Amino acid sequence: MRHRAATFKINRSSSHVRALLANAVCSLIEHGQIKTTLVRAKRIRQLAEQMMTKAKDGSLHARRLALAKLHQETQVVRLFDVLAPQYKNRQGGYTRIYKLGPRIGDAAEMSLLSWVETDEEVAAQKAAAEAPAAEAPKAEEEAK
Repeated sequence: MRHRAATFKINRSSSHVRALLANAVCSLIEHGQIKTTLVRAKRIRQLAEQMMTKAKDGSLHARRLALAKLHQETQVVRLFDVLAPQYKNRQGGYTRIYKLGPRIGDAAEMSLLSWVETDEEVAAQKAAAEAPAAEAPKAEEEAK
């Protein structure tokens, strides 16, 4: 029985899973989104969110911990210097998973893992949504 066994079965050895996750998170940092199976995406999301939380801390210790997990210095630098400042006001939930349907070859459930909108994009969307709403009553008054 698998009661309370909250792990995702990727069917690899533990060292292979660590390497797979590190490379996938580095690809996510580099490209902004990755296409993978749903089970892998859920597991990658855990590590990506942990790394973003460390990056928001920004300390030397957090940078070394991230480098110890990801093993790619260029991607750790990009994470800490480019991506983390964009999410400084967000308290979690840095990634989203879109389900794409089954893969043709083996019917594995595919998904697209990507970063969510940055703080600036969210503020711009709010401003754009509020601006027409504020102008609408003025247009109605002028019509009368």
